[in-house]
Amino acid sequence: MRIYQTFDYEIIARLNKPVQDLHSKLYPEYFSEYNYDAMKEFFKSLINEQRFIFLIIEDNQESFGYAWIESRNYLENAFCKEYKSIYVHQISILETHRKKGYGSILMKEIDQIAKDKGIYLIELDCWFENSDAKDFYKKHHFTKNREFISKQL
Repeated sequence: MRIYQTFDYEIIARLNKPVQDLHSKLYPEYFSEYNYDAMKEFFKSLINEQRFIFLIIEDNQESFGYAWIESRNYLENAFCKEYKSIYVHQISILETHRKKGYGSILMKEIDQIAKDKGIYLIELDCWFENSDAKDFYKKHHFTKNREFISKQL
């Protein structure tokens, strides 16, 4: 098994399917159905931006999961102090490889990337109905610091 950084947007687009399928199932009013070509073009537009890192997890030359993270620098202003974080946009493991610890292995790699960059804060958000994600992040000692709420008119 190995984890490596990739610039192959086609693999990321393919591995994005479980995340997009889940989001469109839970929140069809916000998320489009998965479309490989659209995802491929989207990730192609981001893949070389220096602030983003795309990680692949594979075994026996089979890619079955990825993480999309971002290095963020928050500047000091009248309201907030300056700080840095690693923001986790997505972690996705194919259904056939879930419940085997691969997500945890990816999360440990993200922790190490943050430490290597001298960053000691990892941030993310997840949708309220995504109980698997909330359980996973709780297991990895994430705590809720704020809530995003909305009102439908």
